[in-house]
Amino acid sequence: MTNWRAVLVGFLVAAGLGFIGLTLPGLGQLAAGLIGGFVAGYLAGGGFVRGFWHGLLAGALGGIVGGLLIALLVAVAGWAAGPAGGLLTGLAGAGIFVVALLVASVMALESAIAGAIGGALNPDSDSDSDSDPDPESTRSTGQRREHY
Repeated sequence: MTNWRAVLVGFLVAAGLGFIGLTLPGLGQLAAGLIGGFVAGYLAGGGFVRGFWHGLLAGALGGIVGGLLIALLVAVAGWAAGPAGGLLTGLAGAGIFVVALLVASVMALESAIAGAIGGALNPDSDSDSDSDPDPESTRSTGQRREHY
C-alpha cells in the first residue's frame, strides 16, 4: 500500500531544495530530486522495492507540477502577446509537452533510485497508515482484527 505521507514529504523536500537549487542550475535540481526521493523511500521503509516505488511517485509528482508550471507560464505569455502570441504558444505547446514529459521521467527515475536506497536503509518502518499501533487492543473483545 502506498504511503502518501512519505510521497508528499519527499515531494515537498525536493520542491523546496529545487527552489533553493536554482542558484546552481542543473546540479541543484539533480540534488533536490535525489534527496527528495531518498526521504520518500526512507519514510516509507519496507525495503528496496517499496522505497523505489515511493521515490518514483515523489519524483513523478515533482515532474508533473514542474510541467504544469511551465505550461502556465507559456500560456500567460501567449495570452499577453495577443492572437499572434496565442498561435505561437499553441504551436510551442507540443514541444513543451515533450520537454515536460522528459523532465518528469528523469526526475522520477533519479528519485526512484534514491528512494530504493532510502527504503533499503529503513527496512522495518512502522510509518504505514494501516499498521495497528496497539495489537493488544483487540484482547478485550476476544476477536482479532484483520488488515487487508
